[in-house]
Amino acid sequence: MNIKMIVTDLDGTLLHRNDGMDTAISDYTISILEKCRAKGIKVVYATARDDGATVPTLSPLVDGFVHNNGAKAYADDILVYNRAIPMDDVRDLLAAADNAGVKVAAESNGVYYGNFNITGKWGWTQAYKNADFNTLDIEVEKIFAMVDTTDESKCVELLINKYLSNDLWLLAREEWSFVVIIHKEAIKSKGVAALAEHWGIKPSEIVAFGDDTIDIDLLEYCGIGVAVSNALDDVKAVADYICESNDNDGVAKWLEEYIA
Repeated sequence: MNIKMIVTDLDGTLLHRNDGMDTAISDYTISILEKCRAKGIKVVYATARDDGATVPTLSPLVDGFVHNNGAKAYADDILVYNRAIPMDDVRDLLAAADNAGVKVAAESNGVYYGNFNITGKWGWTQAYKNADFNTLDIEVEKIFAMVDTTDESKCVELLINKYLSNDLWLLAREEWSFVVIIHKEAIKSKGVAALAEHWGIKPSEIVAFGDDTIDIDLLEYCGIGVAVSNALDDVKAVADYICESNDNDGVAKWLEEYIA
């Protein structure tokens, strides 16, 4: 295999489950990634996580990364892809939700600006600032809305229908109880494509690993797509290979067999 770039999702794919969170990476996996890099192969992770929720152990092991599902991609410290949302494009939506009493927050560079303390919802981020959406002046990678009642859920749905622009993409879970809004081009494959172009690597020279729906476009874009055995069936359906689960170091075992 003529592989010049490895791309892996984090949660449910590369990382082990530890105390209810995907945070651990084995020494074995570290050693395999180091072997791949020693061969001149670029190693990248592509995650839905934000800038403040990454795994420090990974930093010396990778050449680049894609954050917030594809909102931003970095080659080392160089920003090569940016699909953050100008605040003016979502200000009316955020202000209207705030006025309606809906819990909303906008994430920018790992900091959450909102009308509720998001650290109480997700313990992995402590970067929260109370925000006045009428005056806030930032670029936004993601918008979150959390609802607790049926009335709030209906309110969010109405506001989305009224204010969501054609450039934005909506993910709603649990019947509108958890809503995420990102740029429609904030997808993993586009961030990875920008990294590949930066390094002069063809899609056919990339292998990608994933487990969830948001990894499907990535596995389809890359020359080789690998799903971990704990992946969703839809992800397995588009994969060229199935490797062992994340907790069994499936990514590393596949790389050792075919690449390292």
